[in-house]
Amino acid sequence: MATQFEQDLIEERPAGRLRDQFRADVLTGLRQRQKVVPARWFYDLRGSELFEEITRLPEYYPTRAEIEILANQCGEIGAAVGEGRAVVEFGAGSATKTPLLLDCIAPAAYVPIDISGAFLREACKPLARRYPDLPIVPVEGDFTHPLDLPDAVDGRPVLGFFPGSTIGNLAPAEAVDLLRAMRATLGDGSVLLIGMDMIKDRQVLVEAYDDGAGVTAAFNLNLVTRINRELGGTIPIDALRHKIVWNVERARIEMHLEASRDIAFDICAQHFSMRAGETIHTENSHKYDLASATQLLLAGHWTPFAHFHDSERRFMVLLARADAGLMTA
Repeated sequence: MATQFEQDLIEERPAGRLRDQFRADVLTGLRQRQKVVPARWFYDLRGSELFEEITRLPEYYPTRAEIEILANQCGEIGAAVGEGRAVVEFGAGSATKTPLLLDCIAPAAYVPIDISGAFLREACKPLARRYPDLPIVPVEGDFTHPLDLPDAVDGRPVLGFFPGSTIGNLAPAEAVDLLRAMRATLGDGSVLLIGMDMIKDRQVLVEAYDDGAGVTAAFNLNLVTRINRELGGTIPIDALRHKIVWNVERARIEMHLEASRDIAFDICAQHFSMRAGETIHTENSHKYDLASATQLLLAGHWTPFAHFHDSERRFMVLLARADAGLMTA
């Protein structure tokens, strides 16, 4: 017998606006000299499932490192954050790290936000069972823009939670815009707990994004499957291959889809072509040290006040405040 909460999760919200954004991003990106599709469109239901597989791969260290931080330094994080905050998680996905945080801070409410609504609402079911007295209000939406928070947050101090080094998927200017959008969503006096992957040995980084089982390659190629399915595309998937580049000048891993031969295809009645060796740039994953992470947060109108590392110093979690004095017109 389903609980009322689980029954509420069954109903899908209209997704027309997101489809329009998807179409616009794909068509605009594929017209550029360096073809590009924003990484946020990886996360349809299948893409979200594949990413969860990636987080369990032996080569992919960030998830394990961040879980270690949240589990082993819970007391310090809890003391710095304080109890009774409404937790707003950006890009919640399967929310696998969420219980570690919720157990630390005795929250007043939990509001997960994700662009993949079906996956999000499925992920909330076990949390609802684990925390039956905690208000859980999932929000399907694009958190790269300011959002209105539900009534469960009204009047409560807020903690934003942005784990997984997702901020690294964005170019610096875009990351600053996102941090400012989060700042606008959460409001004055809020706190942000954010994960960032650290600069390290090139081989460790490359293997984390080009695993031996080919799961990351499937994740990358699933973007093309989504384009073909949702936008009526005719991209020949068998002509594209997964490619990883470590861009040392920009301190980032780049993920591409490379054409193995000359191809031509249509999307939404518009024609495109790629020559052999040409790529679609699908993801960046910027890496940080403490100085660059601090600079990024300050530019995004957040003041860092604490940071935590895993035992191998591969990953860091930072706390930052939304100080009103940092806001500009």
